[in-house]
Amino acid sequence: MEAIKKPLVILTGPTAVGKTALSIALAKAINGEIVSADSMQVYRHMDIGSAKITAEEMAGVPHHLIDVMEPTEAFNVVIFQKLAKKAMEEIYRRARIPILVGGTGFYIQAVLYDIDFTENDEDPSLRRELEELAKKEGPEVLYERLKSVDPAACESIHAHNVKRVIRALEFYEKTGQQISGHNEVQRQNVSPYRFAYFVLNNRREEIYKRIDARVDQMMAAGLVEEVRTLKEMGCTKDMVSMQGLGYKEILRFLEGELSQEEAVYLIKRDTRHFAKRQLTWFRREKDVIWVDKSEVDQESQNVLRTMQEILRERQIIL
Repeated sequence: MEAIKKPLVILTGPTAVGKTALSIALAKAINGEIVSADSMQVYRHMDIGSAKITAEEMAGVPHHLIDVMEPTEAFNVVIFQKLAKKAMEEIYRRARIPILVGGTGFYIQAVLYDIDFTENDEDPSLRRELEELAKKEGPEVLYERLKSVDPAACESIHAHNVKRVIRALEFYEKTGQQISGHNEVQRQNVSPYRFAYFVLNNRREEIYKRIDARVDQMMAAGLVEEVRTLKEMGCTKDMVSMQGLGYKEILRFLEGELSQEEAVYLIKRDTRHFAKRQLTWFRREKDVIWVDKSEVDQESQNVLRTMQEILRERQIIL
């Protein structure tokens, strides 16, 4: 049974750990194409703050799900799953291997275990009611409501992620069941793929140092100007795209709520917190293969060699 499953490679890990360079080397080594599992790189005009890979960095390796949405559009896991599966089918038709690369664990889980998000259970009238409540009384009111009916869901949903909070409340109101329980059941699905799920990691201090350097580099590259342009295009703080790290803080600076120094401090601090949450998520996942750069060696070639050996053992590559 396992032999007839299609191959899938996943390369994830905390932000700034070095996934991009390694993914290119891996794709070239195993005849792969990259499907981005990043909730921000899907957006056009959002290059600097999302640390989007450049055409030069791609080095000829095909990439999917980058620059496919406008910043004014809402992107979510259901849309991601649909687009990712479509891209993967195209890759299989070319007799190549899809490599799912990015740090959004929920997106990876959605594809790997083919999670059913019961999209048809949505209730437009209830959604409008909840959206109005969030506008009038703030997102915290909805979050507290969710906490009272599904506290487990709140562990993986941020209070200001209004769309996910609303969806969890919708699911509860519609089915009488907790979405956390539903998702947990879905996570037990047997993957339809023959896969290797790599989580790249490094020493915490090294990751934090890279995060700080990356934020400084983003500022030098023109992050303020990028956000100013988005603001002029009509992007506002309540849009999904502008909730991204780096964007919401610089938007607050441009609107006079923060000094530039305060905005940079918050971006660095919150990105470090985000990296910590990512690692917590991946530690809870089943079937992961931890690849620690500090143990294998900082050199990407040694990391790559280790990964290729595992892929051969799992008969994903010859």
